[in-house]
Amino acid sequence: MLYLVGLGLGDAKDITVKGLEAVRRCRRVYLEAYTSVLTVGKEALEEFYGKELILADREMVEQEADSLLKEADVCDVAFLVVGDPFGATTHSDLVLRAVKLGIPYKVIHNASIMNAVGCCGLQLYNFGETVSIVFWTDTWKPESFFDKIEKNRQNGMHTLCLLDIKVKEQSLENLMKGRKIYEPPRYMSVNQAAEQLLAIIQNRRLQGEKPEITENTVCVGLARVGALDEKIASGTLQQMSTVELGAPLHSLIVTGTMHPLELEMLKLFSVDSSSFENNACQRTT
Repeated sequence: MLYLVGLGLGDAKDITVKGLEAVRRCRRVYLEAYTSVLTVGKEALEEFYGKELILADREMVEQEADSLLKEADVCDVAFLVVGDPFGATTHSDLVLRAVKLGIPYKVIHNASIMNAVGCCGLQLYNFGETVSIVFWTDTWKPESFFDKIEKNRQNGMHTLCLLDIKVKEQSLENLMKGRKIYEPPRYMSVNQAAEQLLAIIQNRRLQGEKPEITENTVCVGLARVGALDEKIASGTLQQMSTVELGAPLHSLIVTGTMHPLELEMLKLFSVDSSSFENNACQRTT
């Protein structure tokens, strides 16, 4: 049996009872280590679960999944995913491969950032398409995520922006030379995401456009959702470029049309209450 087990968002104890029971009866336990991180390390998980964990990076999951599945054909194997196995990043490919090989699988769900963002008071059914904001480089500055945020806002919907994670990435030089040398991990902050959005707004204006999103659009920055030191800040996009939220992981929400109750909740986390005084984007029904 292959178990895909969600770990939740905070620490070792966020695993469900059902998930913990599955982990403890598995002979091999893999920890997916490239789409998200917990606030505790691998050792803390091993101590609580009572199991040795095998780190599964992107390279292993994408290129060596068959060996993992061969093990699941003869014994119970658990594949642990921060959040939910089908949350922000799905693991459908692993399931499809297992089915093709005739290996039974079971999914054990948990909380993910996709539903935990409700902690800021914005109503989940008012969210549109989720987007990913990637790190820009000197030669690569995509803006496609901005178009999706604009489309959501035109429809009155909020946008959850998942911020880039660079784990076990190679420099272009090392990649070209085939050297297995990896860059230090990088995690995009709310500040960096806001700065990129502000740069796009300026670019669009220079092109004669009137962007749907401006420096004064109300946004929400979230850090370490589900952890004891969770932090939430609401304010304008401009304020999000300077707000200090600390260690990763961060997420950013660009709001759409807000219900008065949503506004009241966001005020609890406001950087500056005046950010909401002139907000005209309220639903009256």
